[in-house]
Amino acid sequence: MNTEKSKNPAPRVIAWEITRRCVLACKHCRGSARDMSYDGELNTGECFKTIDSIASFCKPILILTGGEPMTRPDIYDIASYAVERGLRVVLAPCGHLITSQTARRLKDSGVSAISISIDGATVREHDEFRGVSGAYESAMEGLRHAIEAGIPFQINTTVSRQNADSLPAILEKAVELGAKTLDLFFLVPTGRAAALRDLEISAAKHEELLNWVYDSDRDSPIRVKTTCAPHYARIQHTRRIAERSKETGTALRNSNVAHPASAGCMAGQGFVFISHTGILQPCGFLDIACGDLRTVDYDFKQLYLESQVFKNLRDVSTYHGKCGVCEFRRLCGGCRARAYAHSGDYLGEEPMCAYIPVASSVL
Repeated sequence: MNTEKSKNPAPRVIAWEITRRCVLACKHCRGSARDMSYDGELNTGECFKTIDSIASFCKPILILTGGEPMTRPDIYDIASYAVERGLRVVLAPCGHLITSQTARRLKDSGVSAISISIDGATVREHDEFRGVSGAYESAMEGLRHAIEAGIPFQINTTVSRQNADSLPAILEKAVELGAKTLDLFFLVPTGRAAALRDLEISAAKHEELLNWVYDSDRDSPIRVKTTCAPHYARIQHTRRIAERSKETGTALRNSNVAHPASAGCMAGQGFVFISHTGILQPCGFLDIACGDLRTVDYDFKQLYLESQVFKNLRDVSTYHGKCGVCEFRRLCGGCRARAYAHSGDYLGEEPMCAYIPVASSVL
């Protein structure tokens, strides 16, 4: 069989759900997190063992996320230990636990950046989406402390029908706040978000917004990027080629061509998710267990290289439907989590992509 395997031998980004505990009740939460203790979370020593194993294999960006990662008293020890082992550590807090003191501790522990979410153009819209009154103000207060401590930050936004038309205003706010990046997470209906299928934007709307992302990234003073929208790689690629074909080169001179190209779907091939109990997944939105760190003496490399799910994801010739014949399958790959959420087949076609492959006649 002719296979097309990934050339990524090791992950470049690892997102670690260091805890699932969280005081918010966000509509889109993939883990349906609640403000409670969760059994089986990796303890400090187990976290150190996991970091040692990762660091001996690769040196990725390590995203410490949750839940609310700052509910763990040892979060500073975990962060500093990972930094000492050569990993670049970033944090994804909700913001309400960031004070002047905790911001300084984050800075001192080596956390190089944080992300803060804004999911609406108004306070009301954000709080409604986050499920807690006052969520916006507490996030902004925490962000102010982080800025004072000198911690760079990006703004994350989950894109749905509720806020799709507010993205220009959210981008304007991100620029005003001084963010380095606006990262748009396109809704995947999994976890608590499984009840939000009616809020998922259409394939045509994806196409429209992803072209807006390209224009905004070109024209904005900050980077605008996407998560869970791998078809942006196709749009970015084709539009850059079109710009390069212009004889004058004017468009290129005015565009952020230095920004890295979108990598498409990296689930299991460049990106890995670790759950609060040490279970590996291709990504946080693709809830398929790919091995338990505790059962292999915290050998991250073994699970990453030997998981059959990861192997399948790296071999795009195994993909089904139009993703399996699309000429952009290596570049884009389609969102594996969205395919799984809609059909139960993680190798199936991306349901929210409007593009018709050249080879679609073979379907």
